[in-house]
Amino acid sequence: MVGLNFYRGKRVFVTGHTGFKGAWMCQVLLDAGAEVTGYSLPAPTEPSLFELCGLSRRMHSVIGDIRDRAKLTEAFRQARPEIVFHLAAQPIVRTSYEDPVYTYETNVMGTVNLLECIRTSREPVKSVVIVTTDKVYLNREWCWGYREDEPLNGYDPYSNSKSCAELVTHSYRDSFLRAQGVPVSTVRAGNVIGGGDFARDRIIPDCIRAAQAGQAIIVRNPQSTRPYQHVLEPVMAYLMIGQRQAEQPELAGCYNVGPDECDCVTTGDLADMFCKMWGNGAVWENRAEMNAPHEANFLKLDCSKLKTTFGWKPRWHIDNAVRQTIEWTRVWANGQDLSHEMKRQIMLYLSAK
Repeated sequence: MVGLNFYRGKRVFVTGHTGFKGAWMCQVLLDAGAEVTGYSLPAPTEPSLFELCGLSRRMHSVIGDIRDRAKLTEAFRQARPEIVFHLAAQPIVRTSYEDPVYTYETNVMGTVNLLECIRTSREPVKSVVIVTTDKVYLNREWCWGYREDEPLNGYDPYSNSKSCAELVTHSYRDSFLRAQGVPVSTVRAGNVIGGGDFARDRIIPDCIRAAQAGQAIIVRNPQSTRPYQHVLEPVMAYLMIGQRQAEQPELAGCYNVGPDECDCVTTGDLADMFCKMWGNGAVWENRAEMNAPHEANFLKLDCSKLKTTFGWKPRWHIDNAVRQTIEWTRVWANGQDLSHEMKRQIMLYLSAK
């Protein structure tokens, strides 16, 4: 697993740092003693995890659009990063149907802009991790997990834009970065849950909002199967890959990050789990939509490559992931110290076997 001491004193550049996953990554990096520069649009939700846990006071936060190559280049030049994590994205499937042009501009050209910064950097970058999604694959609704060598061809604009970002990264790696000695990996993670996710059209945030309001939880696709995992699982995997390929560049490649087979559950099962743990009479209703935008019904990942290459394995099963999410939410609802709660959960995760 990841050795966080590696990041002590390292200059790390994180795009998308104001988002849910980015905020958790920055918390881990800052606790490890890294010098973190973030580049992102303002926090995408109100409230936001980034603001609630006070990360802006502990790191250099640059608010900018990943599509603005001039501003991104200047922020990158000033940061002089040794390690780069690219998380900035338009991450919502439904939003991609509403605004496909913005989705492609952000997810494809945003990736190009960052790769140009790396390619033209005066100080060579030692490790690059580009985060995409499990939805990059041509989804055949198979009952087994997709492997890294399966065809890439996401259906909806979000998924397809991430497939394009993968291909762009592969081209930059093969055309430029490998010859410059810069190891680059793309990482495809399944659906994440965890404390501090306030996004719309995600099942656990929807559950929390409804439960807090004393309303029934509306579930649109209760039979859809997804590889749900706590946000710390992919975050720690990204950090592990970032470290290990810096030390052994030949390990760079494409990697799936997902839960164990038993944690690939239907949305309805996840809602059941949440209601049971939340208590207070929480219930959900099946509101399957007619003519809803297309989303995959069945999606799993085969993570054998990550496990074999790095000796990695998930540490928290889905029930614990839901439990920790609820515990974080109650700390927030009671006005308690969220940074302390995040540190508690990070230490708890790292101590798990």
